Amino acid sequence: MLGLGVAAWLWLPDSPSWITVLLALAATALLALAVDRGGRGTRVVVIACAAMSIGMALIWTRAERVSSAPLAEPVIVRFEARVERVEPLPPRGLVRLRLAPSKIVGWLGRASASGLPRHLRLNLQAADFPAGLSRGAVILLSARLVPPPPPSVPGAYDYARVAWFDGIGATGRGFGPIVIVSPGDAAGGGLRARLSAHIRSQVSGGAGAIAAALATGDQGAIPLDDAEAMRRAGLTHLLSVSGLHITAVVGIVMMLVLRLLALSPWLALHWRLPLIAAGAGAVAAIGYTILTGAEVPTVRSCVAALMVLLAVALGREAVTLRLVATGAIIVLLFWPEALAGPSFQLSFAAVTAIIALHEAPRVKRWFAARDESRAAWLARQLASLLLTGIVVEAALSPIAFYHFHKSGLYGSVANIVAIPLTTFVVMPIEALALLFDLVGLGWPFWWLVGQALGQLLAMAHLVANAPGAVAALPAMPDGAYALMVVGGLWLALWRTRIRLVAALPIVIGAGWAVLTPPPDLLVTADGRHLALRTDDGDIALLRDRAGDYTRMMLAENAGIDGEPTFLAEQRAARCSRDLCLADRMVGGRRWRIIATRSAYPVPSAALIAACLQADIVISERRLPRRCRPLWLRLDRPILAETGGIAITLGSGRIVTVRQAGDRHPWRLSAPSVTPRQ
Repeated sequence: MLGLGVAAWLWLPDSPSWITVLLALAATALLALAVDRGGRGTRVVVIACAAMSIGMALIWTRAERVSSAPLAEPVIVRFEARVERVEPLPPRGLVRLRLAPSKIVGWLGRASASGLPRHLRLNLQAADFPAGLSRGAVILLSARLVPPPPPSVPGAYDYARVAWFDGIGATGRGFGPIVIVSPGDAAGGGLRARLSAHIRSQVSGGAGAIAAALATGDQGAIPLDDAEAMRRAGLTHLLSVSGLHITAVVGIVMMLVLRLLALSPWLALHWRLPLIAAGAGAVAAIGYTILTGAEVPTVRSCVAALMVLLAVALGREAVTLRLVATGAIIVLLFWPEALAGPSFQLSFAAVTAIIALHEAPRVKRWFAARDESRAAWLARQLASLLLTGIVVEAALSPIAFYHFHKSGLYGSVANIVAIPLTTFVVMPIEALALLFDLVGLGWPFWWLVGQALGQLLAMAHLVANAPGAVAALPAMPDGAYALMVVGGLWLALWRTRIRLVAALPIVIGAGWAVLTPPPDLLVTADGRHLALRTDDGDIALLRDRAGDYTRMMLAENAGIDGEPTFLAEQRAARCSRDLCLADRMVGGRRWRIIATRSAYPVPSAALIAACLQADIVISERRLPRRCRPLWLRLDRPILAETGGIAITLGSGRIVTVRQAGDRHPWRLSAPSVTPRQ
């Protein structure tokens, strides 16, 4: 209910609707109290209404508290700023900085009356990054800044919302010369950066980058092809510091402390060494969480580890769904906006599915300890791991499809090898390597780490390149996703046969998602890029020089796993340097689409004549008033109001990024696009 309150605030458009829901919840709670006959139902209703109200209040309050006016328009400016964070991205040849501007030196071009926001995020070319720059330094640089971008098309990543809650008011690219006005207070970038750099110096290539990610959570150095292979193979969770890593750290620390203290007979007889070891494990979990950046999965795992240690100390059952709920409540109390992110959803869905599965009586009986041969024991453990992997994949697939529009199909099989390899081989050897590095003898262990991670990467590439390794879906309707989430929670929480009711919303939601037709046309908010679905089910892009991110984003939101083609290569299209004309047959009707593809002016008379014969005309510029297509006109003024657009030609359905009446602080209100009748 706490999460439902957060989700309701994010879904409802404006403050009148938020206030209406809060009042309705209060009225429902009071009504339940008024008709109370001492039953349990009253408490359920009152607690549910209170929790949902608290969730709405939390996210609304946080949205107002972190409010920082974003940049009003793109600018080029030279300014001084304090460096708050440094994130090297070697595979992309970039360094990402979070900056707090302190002084504007000059505007290059038109000045912004509102000045600069309190925090910025910039990308620098690695060649422009000055040596010795670290967190806390004050630098002088020039940059082209833009407001945090909303989703490029419906269903794409909403960085504007993420930036709002992160306090970032502008993003862009910096360029040299960059002058260090005063040095930083953390030479070398802090412990996390130094540790990551040390590990990568000991193990080369993608294996070294993954070893650094396992230890510190820093994924910036992982080569792009290796990161994509891990994602397609369903192994990305190994790179995000979460339960697997926290458990390994706590377990290693507890074992070492317990063994070392037990060497003293007096301590072993007079002190409760398991409790001391548990305390050391708790300290290690907290320190490791801080070291790795305190991301949502890490915080959740740290809270869970602390609760397990506390339960063990009190003699209570440790791993239960109440443990998951406690971790979720703590995260939502401090970061309620995390609920909307894939990290929170994937993390909690995975651990909920695992605990719910192994709490089921039949599963407990299947995998309970018994007298048997070692071969039978090993077979049951492998079967348990496979069953767990399948259930986790089933739980995570809707989340992956909703946020990323694709999901790996062989992850449960790959994880049978990857999880034991990482948990029982790579991480203990890496810990030994770091320990022996203190005396300069860690190189044999680093060699073993490199060999093990090399095998892990080889398996990831093999699985990722297997036929049918990834299934893709276009942007999923919110309602379909909500039904599957409700069904999954119902299935996990109930213990009686009533849990089977969950099949109804899960099946309806999955069917709705699969049967939703993919869009025939995607247009970005600036009008520069469009993707048109071809007769063979692929998509063709308007511009041959679209960047990697644009190509990937349009393909994913169209439900395509692979590289898109180009409109100029299609038989049903005719393209010049400045214009493209394409015909698309849908539902027995021919749709003619015209789009400009350059900034050069087109003769008005010819353009107006073409518009009269076209159903849809798209341009990044303002079209002449007499350009009146038969169905829909999308030029700069209209796209500035609607944002990106997805169009399904068969049904005439138009979905826009910006919706009329949407008053969330990071998204301006804008009317929907209405076709000409």
